[in-house]
Amino acid sequence: MDTPFAWMMGFRWQDLVDIGLVSFILFRLYVLFRGTQAIRVIVAIGLLWVFQRFSIAAGLIVTSWAFQGIIAAAALVIIVVFRSEIRIVLQTKSLRTLLWGGGYKRLSTPVEIIADAVFEMARKKTGALLVFPSRDDLDELTQGGIPLDGRLSREMLLSIFWAGNPVHDGAAVIIGDRIANVGVILPLTRREDLPSHYGTRHRAAAGLAESSDAVVVVVSEERGEVLTARGDRLAPVGTPEALADRLRRRVSPMGGVSDSRMRGRIEMISAALVSILFVTGVWFSFSRGLEALATLEVPVEYMNRDPAMELVETSTNTVSLDLSGSGPLIKALQPDQVKVRLDLADAVAGRNAFSVTADNILLPPGVRLKKVTPAEVDVTMDLPIEKTLPVQVDWVGKLDEKLRLTEIRVTPEKIQVVGRYGILNDKATVYTRKVSLDKIRQSSVMAVSLALEPAALRLAKGVSDRVSVAFTIEARSAASDGETVLNGTD
Repeated sequence: MDTPFAWMMGFRWQDLVDIGLVSFILFRLYVLFRGTQAIRVIVAIGLLWVFQRFSIAAGLIVTSWAFQGIIAAAALVIIVVFRSEIRIVLQTKSLRTLLWGGGYKRLSTPVEIIADAVFEMARKKTGALLVFPSRDDLDELTQGGIPLDGRLSREMLLSIFWAGNPVHDGAAVIIGDRIANVGVILPLTRREDLPSHYGTRHRAAAGLAESSDAVVVVVSEERGEVLTARGDRLAPVGTPEALADRLRRRVSPMGGVSDSRMRGRIEMISAALVSILFVTGVWFSFSRGLEALATLEVPVEYMNRDPAMELVETSTNTVSLDLSGSGPLIKALQPDQVKVRLDLADAVAGRNAFSVTADNILLPPGVRLKKVTPAEVDVTMDLPIEKTLPVQVDWVGKLDEKLRLTEIRVTPEKIQVVGRYGILNDKATVYTRKVSLDKIRQSSVMAVSLALEPAALRLAKGVSDRVSVAFTIEARSAASDGETVLNGTD
């Protein structure tokens, strides 16, 4: 009864809602956290979970235990290390943005304006430090700084690094088309392989670049040179066009050139499909991996019986069902949710054998039938008939020796009885309830109830369950001394 595709037969609408809801949550997490380091760790945890399920299926106990520990530790790492990204997402202005809006904005940075301003400062030998954050959080690496959140322009950059400006010695942090902070102090590198003519600005640029994935642009105040720092490399830039091209290629999605509309759609569709497939796999893993068994005793219900026939006897009133399904479903299973129904529409008079199969059993979605005991139920059917039978009084006890019973009249003398053919066909008489002779002293008329035996018999419609019994009592004379006294025998 358990086929490779049995789980599809038990797929419930609740399971569809379950998969859809969790898939949407997973998809929204991707949208909100894409462009950050956190999404990479989340994807890595997902892959670890897949490997853990494979190791469980393969029976690798220690390996699966190790993967489980790593996943638990990684979940804590996400909360601690990426708290800044989580804070930004949770500070969403509206519920609509959280459920349907985009994640980090992919603002277009005006790299040409920046390049022109940088080389203008290089010609004037105005020192400058420009920081372009990528995915890493710079709050723990930098110090000081004044929030500006001003729109980026050539004039704004030139004024920030003008020698008379109090913040000109610090760095300007640029996110998208905005200048987020100015006067920011960067960490100095401890490297000893830098040229001796590199000053504090160069060492600050190298220190931040080697500690994060940010791109830093440096303008030398002494030589008017322009360099970019990324990772552990400081590279000179000769022209505004070269600087613009380098920034365009290396600036992060948080502050870089936005993807094309088609590429964005493909990315979103792919993320949605991956979310659905992943959650479906998780659902299938749990629904199969946490499968439980249960045995229920279920009463048999008989349907569509011919009104002209009676159910006389069954081989059993209950059947035992071995059921399987996911643990939560089996635990929540109630006996009244399972029905065993046999169709008597084709039953004939006599013995009928009915097979109990999955077609006769009503189960909640997600619960599968493993075994039925017994697999066959015998049902005996019979046709009821009517028969007219004489009524006889059932006398008990002994009449007084000085009296004798000379006449008995029963009204009605015959009655119609309804019952099964197998019983009624051999029935010849209907008796009344027992009537005692011990207390009878004179002639009388009494109403006596009928005693239908066996209990399967019943009176026809309109027939009273009582009869009138009239009897005559006379004194015994000497001439009748030899007669037998009625003493309860027929």
